[in-house]
Amino acid sequence: MGEKPKLSAVPTGISTAATSPPPPATLGEAGADLWRRVMSAYRIEDVGGLEMLAQCCAACDRAAALAALIERDGAVIYSKSGPRSHPAIKDELAARSFVVRTLHRLGLDVEPIRSVGRPGVGVGWRP
Repeated sequence: MGEKPKLSAVPTGISTAATSPPPPATLGEAGADLWRRVMSAYRIEDVGGLEMLAQCCAACDRAAALAALIERDGAVIYSKSGPRSHPAIKDELAARSFVVRTLHRLGLDVEPIRSVGRPGVGVGWRP
């Protein structure tokens, strides 16, 4: 069995912009934005993880493009047989589902580790 990708959470307040790779040039606005947000919170360095993230971001671009098409045409279109849902709705949902599944497989659906601070009042042992 293969090893899990080596991911590490970056504590809040630490910038990885200087060390993280830039988004692939082929990504659009939505995909590049997702890339930057993920790379600012997590450190993905392995080739497989970077490729999975790139594919995830490309699917995010596709979902955004389909959403714009649906917005332009309307969620309901009218044909000879009457009103029906826009045919791109299924494809948009599939792209969004792929994004969510890929983020889950990368292990990015958990909150990054936060710095340890002092517990609030009333937390802990009392005599």
